[in-house]
Amino acid sequence: MKPRATFRGAVLHTAGPRSVPQPPLRAAPGVARVRVSREVAGRGGKAVSVIRGLPLERGALEELASLLKRRCGAGGAVRDGAIEIQGEHRDRLVAELGKLGYQAKRAGG
Repeated sequence: MKPRATFRGAVLHTAGPRSVPQPPLRAAPGVARVRVSREVAGRGGKAVSVIRGLPLERGALEELASLLKRRCGAGGAVRDGAIEIQGEHRDRLVAELGKLGYQAKRAGG
């Protein structure tokens, strides 16, 4: 495959398929209490949407967080087994998690 050049002159090579198996993002059969809440405490009044209760390992949580951040167009992080997305995106997150097979509920007011 021919390498492609960027506008700054650097050459990027595309790697082949990943050899490391990726953890599943879709929900496995079973009951998981996934809650999507909003928090502002300790953030200077800025709202953060927090997803708790996902039955995933750290690597899969980070991959799912990356997907959800792209869908919301916002930043975020994985902290203490929960995904934090910057901004008020609870409705969108519940819809996206529903598409992936998780039974997510909106928590709080």
